[in-house]
Amino acid sequence: MSAEIYRDAWGIPHLRADGVRELARAQGRVTARDRGWQLEVERHRAQGTSASFLGAEALPWDRFARRALLADTARRCFTALEEGDPETAAWVRAYVDGVNESLEGDAPAPEFARAGLAPGRWEPWTPLAVWLSTHILFAGFPAKLWREHVAGHLGPDAVALFATDGPGTAGSNGWLVSGERTTTGRAVIAGDPHRFIEDPGVYQQIHLSCPEFDVVGLAVPGVPGIAHFGHTGTVAWAITNAMADYQDLYRERLRRTGAGVEALGPDGVWRRAARHTERIRVAGEETVEVEVVETDRGPVIAGGPEGLDDGTPVALSLRYPPRVTGDLGFGALLPLLRARRVADVDRALDAWAEPVNVVQAADTEGGLLHRVAGRVPVRAAANGVRLVPAWEPGHEWRGWHETPRAGLTDGVAVMANQRGPAAPLGVEFAPPHRAERIAALLAGKDHWSVADMPAVHMDTHLASAGPLLDRLAELDALTPRAAALRDRLLAWDRHMDAASTDAAAYAAVRGALVRRLAAHPALAPAAVPPAYPEIFLPWLALAPRVAYALEHLLRAEDLYGVDRAEAVRAALEEVAAGDPPGTWGDTHRLAPWRALPDAAAREPGLSGDHDCVLCTSAVPGLTDRAARGPAARYVWDLADRQDSLWVVPHGASGVPGSPHHHDQLPLWLAGELAPVVTDFDRLTKETDV
Repeated sequence: MSAEIYRDAWGIPHLRADGVRELARAQGRVTARDRGWQLEVERHRAQGTSASFLGAEALPWDRFARRALLADTARRCFTALEEGDPETAAWVRAYVDGVNESLEGDAPAPEFARAGLAPGRWEPWTPLAVWLSTHILFAGFPAKLWREHVAGHLGPDAVALFATDGPGTAGSNGWLVSGERTTTGRAVIAGDPHRFIEDPGVYQQIHLSCPEFDVVGLAVPGVPGIAHFGHTGTVAWAITNAMADYQDLYRERLRRTGAGVEALGPDGVWRRAARHTERIRVAGEETVEVEVVETDRGPVIAGGPEGLDDGTPVALSLRYPPRVTGDLGFGALLPLLRARRVADVDRALDAWAEPVNVVQAADTEGGLLHRVAGRVPVRAAANGVRLVPAWEPGHEWRGWHETPRAGLTDGVAVMANQRGPAAPLGVEFAPPHRAERIAALLAGKDHWSVADMPAVHMDTHLASAGPLLDRLAELDALTPRAAALRDRLLAWDRHMDAASTDAAAYAAVRGALVRRLAAHPALAPAAVPPAYPEIFLPWLALAPRVAYALEHLLRAEDLYGVDRAEAVRAALEEVAAGDPPGTWGDTHRLAPWRALPDAAAREPGLSGDHDCVLCTSAVPGLTDRAARGPAARYVWDLADRQDSLWVVPHGASGVPGSPHHHDQLPLWLAGELAPVVTDFDRLTKETDV
């Protein structure tokens, strides 16, 4: 045989091949078969060509992708991979061959006809471009634009007041329970990555088997192997976003000359910048030209020699590790698949580059690992906080940080984007609520089983409600309806359950308060964002910043003279005077991203909230709809891999009409998980490839 495809009851692909390259080719084929439309969308996004069929709404991303040189960086990284690691390069090529064979030979997904698009051809570097475009915003460099903006309008103290992660960053929950705390005596790893929920999903459940390895896990469609979450039978691993800061924004001084564009360097010398013009096709509209400029720091992603669109004399360049090193860390992928023990995972992660993650791993011999993996530059502290001047010395990169390691406490390690082992490498982290709640839940029981873990995944306690409820408790002289609502909220159990009317009432008061604070004249100077490219506006909008920093703003000693007690009172009275809210699930509904919107889709109501373990993120004050949430859930059992569990929000197939398109959604909503099946005798053979 060359390769075989099997399926389990959920349509999840299980691949078996004679060798590593044959297996990669089969993974490419089955991914294109199951996710062909998704792959093409991701390929176009990575190249900055998605507006050619998605229209003007995709143009801001395409502009950014072109100006940030994502595709060119991927080509550069693949060339370096061919020279330094030819085995991995050949493995990636085999995956791409499989993708192209399927896109050329199989019937295209129905979305292609709807979009008037024919499947294109993948290049060997395309998986690297998909990986880079998927993760370029993970470190949240646009948050530096916000810090600069709010400090300039409200003063430097505002940076700490509004310290929270922007809406484009991603998080996760993860926990490792050592064998001394489990019913089997072997470790369990569980968690859920928090991402924008997409349809098809951003993770692909898959099983890859050949004589060298046999691995199950969650793959990124368009990228070979299993990078983030995997189980080889004897060792398992999982990641969360480390919240490290490893990308810098430089203010550039640019000038045009007869030969092109020059940039002023820290040595006081003007040097020629690379410059060219590209054209972006936009469906239904005129073709758009974009000037691409790269200085010695990096590509210019905002402004230019003439400044921003409003004439503000600003040009910003982005410096990010793969552009500097020509390495995306793909050299870690094959060693991860071949890992047998924690030490093997640890060595593989030494080659990890992008994004920077906190990793947990355990093996069947009792080995445990809790470390940071990725590449973070050593440079001045100011680089991590704000925009720094390219023409001044002292802001250059000076090597790479050692990646920290951590241990377990009482046989448990929890990672939820809080200030954990990655604290020396970052500036802002997630509030500690999720991590503390997971640790408290795990402390409540001496021994845990695989079957116990979904209850942790689905916990809806909202610790961040405390500051607002404390403010409500201080109010007096309320109208009868407002007093009754206050008393009801003070008696609430603080669980954001979909069926809860109290959770809905709390969310309504919170949203009304956010709107009032964001509209207050004292904060008005920060309400109008600068004329940066549209792709960055979500980080610069005031209302989401108020929403996510609400507990800080309510607890701060002073908020620019804002009468917060009166704002809370007015928000409470506003909600009390209106129609009573229904249940939280009535308005807190899933809002998945689809490249081609489906107006007929009826999205379900959700439990959870931004700071719950069940992290289903809305934007209080703007919408209760949740665009972000658990993009998968997993429980890796080191006692017996076939007792492991997993689920994704929709299904294994991205093809509308497939029985496996949305068949996991009921499980995902209910907090249930599907069994991980690895015995090929229990699977249904589909075909040879």
